[in-house]
Amino acid sequence: MTDSPHEVLQPASWKTPRGFANGIAARGRTLYLGGLIGWNGQQAFETDDFIGQVDQTLANIVAVLAEGGARPEHLVRLTWYVTDKQEYLARLRDLGPVYRKHLGQHYPAMALVQVAALVEDRARVEIEATAVVPD
Repeated sequence: MTDSPHEVLQPASWKTPRGFANGIAARGRTLYLGGLIGWNGQQAFETDDFIGQVDQTLANIVAVLAEGGARPEHLVRLTWYVTDKQEYLARLRDLGPVYRKHLGQHYPAMALVQVAALVEDRARVEIEATAVVPD
């Protein structure tokens, strides 16, 4: 994994995960981010493209983290909700650079869930985040 202010929990006998952590141990001030989606700060969508919305969603996460005095490396958990799992899997190659642009080489514990729909009809992805700023 990468340099992290938190402890990555990885059983020695398990295969190393790629792009996520199985677990993170952290101590400090906890920030809980609501489900953020791919619209801009004025709540307007600039694209219906999945990768474009992921790009904006991750930018939104970084902006809210900054408001709480946190950086991407303080993330301990991300929960992704997508409307099309097959599109997510098919676009992984495009997703990686966008993820690293905003979050670097930091891979917190993650889950991905396909949902029938999100509250905002144009939303293709919604991501909840939890961060811990060390004491």
